[in-house]
Amino acid sequence: MRRTLRWLLSLVVLIGTVSAAGTATAAGPDSTTATPAGSSADIKDRILAIPGMSLIEEKPYPGYRFFVLSYTQPVDHRRPSKGSFPQRLTLLHKDTSRPTVFYTSGYHVNANPRRSEPTRIIDGNQVSLEYRFFTPSRPQPADWSKLDIWQAASDQHRLFTALKKVYDRKWIATGGSKGGMTATYYERFYPRDMDGVVAYVAPNDVVEKQDAAYDRFFANVGTEECRDRLNALQREALVRRTSLQKKYQDWATAEGATFHTVGSVDKAYEAVVLDFVWAFWQYWGEADCASIPDAATATDDTVYDTIGTYSGWDFYTDQGLEPYTPYYYQAATELGSPSLRLPHLDGLTRYGYQPAHTFVPDDIPTRFKPWVMRDVDNWVRRNARHMLFVNGQNDPWGAEPFRVDRGAKDSYVFTAPGANHGANIAGLNEDERTLATARLLEWAGVAPATVQADPDKAKPLARFDVRLDKQDIRRELTLPRLP
Repeated sequence: MRRTLRWLLSLVVLIGTVSAAGTATAAGPDSTTATPAGSSADIKDRILAIPGMSLIEEKPYPGYRFFVLSYTQPVDHRRPSKGSFPQRLTLLHKDTSRPTVFYTSGYHVNANPRRSEPTRIIDGNQVSLEYRFFTPSRPQPADWSKLDIWQAASDQHRLFTALKKVYDRKWIATGGSKGGMTATYYERFYPRDMDGVVAYVAPNDVVEKQDAAYDRFFANVGTEECRDRLNALQREALVRRTSLQKKYQDWATAEGATFHTVGSVDKAYEAVVLDFVWAFWQYWGEADCASIPDAATATDDTVYDTIGTYSGWDFYTDQGLEPYTPYYYQAATELGSPSLRLPHLDGLTRYGYQPAHTFVPDDIPTRFKPWVMRDVDNWVRRNARHMLFVNGQNDPWGAEPFRVDRGAKDSYVFTAPGANHGANIAGLNEDERTLATARLLEWAGVAPATVQADPDKAKPLARFDVRLDKQDIRRELTLPRLP
C-alpha cells in the first residue's frame, strides 16, 4: 500500500513541479509582509474599499490581523435588484502573498480567531463565511424559497470574486460536516473558482428513502459489547418513558421551554432518546463506552442524566430548534435526512425517526426536491478535480459518503481509522496523510522544494497553535443528528 501511494504521490507532485516552483518561491512560508510589494495601503483599508463590505470589529491576534466583517449580498442571485441582506464573515489575514482558504461551517460563523487544518497546512489566510439565513445573516423578511444550495454557492462565488482582487494567489475551499457539503456544492456550481477542495466528514444522502447504509453502520460500529450497552440504555429510557418524561416536563416548565414546532413534549422526549446512540458515536467513541451505566441497575436520575449528557434535553424545544431552522429547512427540501429501523426498540417507539420537516415551523412551507443531491453526487463522481474527502471510520455521517469515479482527476476519498465526526488529515494513516498533505500544498501553490523532491516529507507549513487550531466538534453543546 505504502509503495503504491509513494509512486502515485511522486508522479502527481512531479507533474506540477514546474508550475508550483515559481509560486512557492514568491509565497514561501517565511513571508510576513502585511501588504503586497509596492502597496502602502493597510489591508483593512483595501478590504473596506470593496463595495458592500463593512467592518464590525477587529480583534488582535499575534502574527495575524483578524476582522469580523459584513458583506451585502442579493437575496436572490438570479434577480439581484430584488433586495439584499448583510452576510457576516471573518478574515484571518496573514499576507496577501500567501494562498487563501475559504472556510464554511454551513451554520453560524465563529466570531473569534480560528484556523482550519488546511489553513495551517498551507500557512495561509482564511475567509470564513456564515451560511445564509443563519442569524444575523438572514434577509428580513425571510423568503425561505431563496435558501438553497445554489444561492449559497453564489454567495461564496460573489464574495470570492470581490476578494480575489486583494488575495490573488491560490484558493482552497474547505469545511467540516455541513460545511464540507457546502464546499462541495460550491465546487459543483463554480468549478473554476477554487484551486482545490478539502471536505471533511461530508454526508452524501443521494436517495432520501434509502437509508439501509445507516442501519448497517450501527449494526457493526465498535464492539458488540459497546453496542449492546448503548442500545440497552436507550431502550430503558423508553421503558421508563412515564417517569422520565415527567422529569423532562418539570424541567421545561421551570425553564419556560415550549414544544410548538415538534408538536408535543412526548414527541420531543422520544426524539432526544432516539438521538442518544447516534450522538454517542458522532461525538464520542469506543473508549467512552465504559462510562455508560448499566441499564438494568441505573436509577431514573442516572438514565435521565446520561441521555441528556449525550443528546441534550433542550435541543428539541422551540428555543433549541430555532437557531437551526435553516438546516432543517434545507434537509426537508434538498439535503435529505437519515432514518433508522431501530429493531431493538420495537414496540416502544411511537414516532420513529421523525422527518426533517417536523422540526420546521408550520408557517414555513417545504417541498423535497430529490434531484438536487443526485445531481451533486453524479457531478462529483464524474467531474471532481483537486478534491479531497476525509471521513471518520466510526462517524455515523460517513455511512453515505461522497465517492470519486474514473472521470475524477487528482481527487481522493480517505477514511481516518477509529475517528468520529472530528476526523481530519492528521488522523489518517501515514501514507494517506502524506499524500493528502502533499496534494494540498501543491494545489495551493506552496509545495516547498523539499516536498517536490521527496513527497514523503510533506507536513504543515505552520506550527500548531493551541488557541488558533482548537477543534471543538461538539460545538460547546451537543447538537444531535446535525451534520
